[in-house]
Parts: sequence; C-alpha cells; structure tokens
Amino acid sequence: MQDQLFTKIETLFPEMVEIRRFMHQHPELSFQEKDTARYIAEFYEKLGVEVRTNVGGNGVVAKIYGAKPGKTVALRADFDGLPIQDEKDVPYKSLVPGVMHACGHDGHTATLLVLAKVLHEAKDNLHGTYVMIHQHAEEYAPGGAISMIEDGCLEGVDVIFGTHLWATEPTGTVQYRIGPIMAAADRFEIAIQGKGGHGAQPHKTKDAIVAGAQLISSLQQIVSRRVDPVDSAVVSVGSFVAENAFNVIADKAKLIGTVRTFNESTRDFIAAEIEKIVEGTCLATDCTYQYLYEKGYPAVVNHAAETEFLIECASKVMDVTKIEESPLQMGGEDFAYYLQHVKGTFFFTGAKPKTAESYPHHHPRFDIDEKAMIIAAKTLCSAALNYQTKEQHTRQETLA
Repeated sequence: MQDQLFTKIETLFPEMVEIRRFMHQHPELSFQEKDTARYIAEFYEKLGVEVRTNVGGNGVVAKIYGAKPGKTVALRADFDGLPIQDEKDVPYKSLVPGVMHACGHDGHTATLLVLAKVLHEAKDNLHGTYVMIHQHAEEYAPGGAISMIEDGCLEGVDVIFGTHLWATEPTGTVQYRIGPIMAAADRFEIAIQGKGGHGAQPHKTKDAIVAGAQLISSLQQIVSRRVDPVDSAVVSVGSFVAENAFNVIADKAKLIGTVRTFNESTRDFIAAEIEKIVEGTCLATDCTYQYLYEKGYPAVVNHAAETEFLIECASKVMDVTKIEESPLQMGGEDFAYYLQHVKGTFFFTGAKPKTAESYPHHHPRFDIDEKAMIIAAKTLCSAALNYQTKEQHTRQETLA
C-alpha cells in the first residue's frame, strides 16, 4: 500500500508544483489569509472530503476516514506569508507588493493538499482517521496554532507530525531531534525617559541615548556571564531608536529585542535579569523606564518515541539519502503548542535549491527545491500509515 501511495505522490508532483506556485504568487500576511483559506477549503470540497473552515480564525481542518478501524493521526501545514518584497526573477514571483512566501509555507500547503488527495483516493484500504490541519498565522505571535487548538482541531487526535521545508539543507536530508529542537521566541521592549537638552550642555541633561547604549552592552552579559554555558540562549537588541537633531540630547529612547531559550526556567530567569539591568542602569543615569516582556511561542519539544518512530519511517523513503540529528535551532515555531497537547514530532526536510546561489529563510530571494515536497509528502505519508500498523501490532502484543 505504501509503495502505491508513493507512486501516486510522484505522479501528482506537477499538481503539487502548480499549487505551490499559485500560492507563491498570491501570498497573504498572518491573520489576513482569507483567499488562501478559501482556496484550501475549495480543494477539499471538490474532492468530497469533510472540511471545516474558520477554525480558530482562518484555519482549515479536513478529515479523511479510512474504511478500517485505527488511530487518528494529524498532519499540519501552515500557509501565511511574510511582509517581504519578492526579489526573485522567476515566473512564479509574488504578485503582491511587499508580501511573499519567504519561508516555504506555500510548499508545506501544496505538500499536504496532494498527500490528502492521495490518502482520500485510497481511503477504502486505509486504517484510522487522518486530520489535515492547515494553520494560519504561524509567522506572527500569538500565532494560529493556539486558537485552532482551542477551537478543537486536536479533538480525538492520537499523534501529530509536522515538517518544515529547510532551504539550508540539501534535498534528500531529513533532520530530527529528540526533545527541544526550536527555541522559545520572546520579545522585550524598554522605554527610557530622561531629560533632553542642548548638545553643548550635557551636564544639564539626563541622556537617554547614553543609558540605552549602556544597556545594549550590559544585556549581552546575561548570556555570557549569568546563564550556564551548556544552556543555549540568545539576547539580541534589534532596534534602538532615539530620534533627534545632531545638537540635541534625546530625552527618550526605545530598545526592542528578542530572547531565545530552550529551558523554561532559563526563559523566566532572563526576563527577570533584563529588568534588573534596566533598573540598575536607569538608576545610575538618573532616568526612568518602562519594561515590557512578551512571551511568544514556547520551545518546540519533540516526544522521544514518536521521533524515533519518525526516523524509522524516513528510512523507508527511497528519496531520503541522509537522516541526521538537527542542531538546535534558535528560530521559533508555534507547532510547539500542538506538542504540548498530544504526542508527536516536528522535523526538517532538506529543500536547498540546486542553483549557484541559495538564500536562507526570510530572505527576499528565498526559494526551495520543489522536489523536496515529494520527500516531505512521502515521509509524512510513511509516518501516518505506519503509525496505524504500529498501533495494531501493539494491541495484538497486549492481547497476547
């Protein structure tokens, strides 16, 4: 059965590419994906598959019922774009000014839609139920996963699998990791209030820029001197704004940055340490401050048994030429929320373009090797089918 489905996936590759390129030309930003959600829903409606729309917002959930009893397996793909101008010179370049699929979500969606079509056509010979979760708003916190879960997308689900097309790794590579694989992604904002004045009379001011500059240096000492070296963490200031004339000392400054961690206690510790440093720096410079720390997505923490199972399934896909442990990734992913509710695993499928130059995720010239979608579809298919077989064997052994 698996080999037959794999052959069908290969046969439908042109349709997969067509879907992916259409979506690439028509991206929509997080929480604005009305047309994309409609496109996905209509695809399932034409197949005659049960589909629910407006799940937790713009989410779409389809269910495929095998004719034979079994477990319920969920597969997830996201479909939002990014506020980036597409600079590629390709026929399928984004037609929406300032918006593009710069992270592969169009490929994720095309992969899952074609896989769903393959499973639906084979449903009379399948065990169990297959839940296709098409998630909106992965790129922008609070994200779409948490609202879709609250709206019931995981009801009755026994296990969940998800993959990310990974344009920095060669096609044919599957990367896994037991435990944390992607970091918690938080945001902080520090507003400093000083006292402005003439640039020639600094002694009569409370310089917000000086306070901010000291903060930037001091914040780097949290990771280098306060966090255990074996516990990975990042504190980065991405914005420092104090608009004024060349001869005016600023009375206000604002710093905005991000914290990335894998350990929840480290996450809380860094949030508290930032405020201690801000408080001390502002005391020393005679300024006041406002501090806001927003927790974003938690770390993506893969379950051990399901990850080991995924490795076994990937090894059955002929197109997979390399299976390796992924390094810890400091990027965030709201797939984390699904794994807090049901067992499962999230893995990377290599999709590096076979061109002279390739670009990382969120780059204006980002692209993927579309052949990677076949590997992603087959690996997810293998996991979904073999999970049913695995559970049947487990039940038989229990009864014996």
